Amino acid sequence: MSKEMNMPKTVRISNTGIQSRRKAFWPVATILFAVALHPVRANAQGGAPTDSQIVGIVLAADQIDIDYAKLAMSKAKDQRVKDFAQQMITDHSAVSKSVNDLAAKLNVSPEESETSKSLKAQAQEITEKLQGLEGKEFETAYIDNEVTYHQAVINATKTVLIPSAQNAEVKSALQGATPLFEGHLQHAQRVQSAIESRGINTSNGKSSY
Repeated sequence: MSKEMNMPKTVRISNTGIQSRRKAFWPVATILFAVALHPVRANAQGGAPTDSQIVGIVLAADQIDIDYAKLAMSKAKDQRVKDFAQQMITDHSAVSKSVNDLAAKLNVSPEESETSKSLKAQAQEITEKLQGLEGKEFETAYIDNEVTYHQAVINATKTVLIPSAQNAEVKSALQGATPLFEGHLQHAQRVQSAIESRGINTSNGKSSY
């Protein structure tokens, strides 16, 4: 017998509702990020991104996640979600500062590319969708997006940006940032699991917030 069949009816309804919303919305997010990162892969095949473009991509990716987090800070009620969002603001702001400092030291100016442009355009679409959600629905969508986003960023960093970096310090900085991004993914996955279980707590008479 499945675990779902042993759950109280209220829990089954809650989890089914969450899953149905994910099915309707987050495959779109996955597709958008796949499309957004496609130019990076294409460049890697036909001409790798330059260090200036890599800096531009990293700065764009950092700012996108900072903007998502600021939206979460203004809309989320669950303290776990807010704590995660604050960490994203703190950590990605620090990464951006480090990247800007390194770029200045190396006299490398951030350069816009098709990849950074695509990331920004797709992030705007997802932001608009997030802005239309409230409460638990927003929190679930935000965290699901963070899992998808960090998976995409980690993959692009490991498979394209690090191999493409020409300057040793740029390559080293990307390698050093990867564990941080992986830590963010793990944190997002923990929060994702925690808020998925809110229906169980609610059915037992405990508050979700």
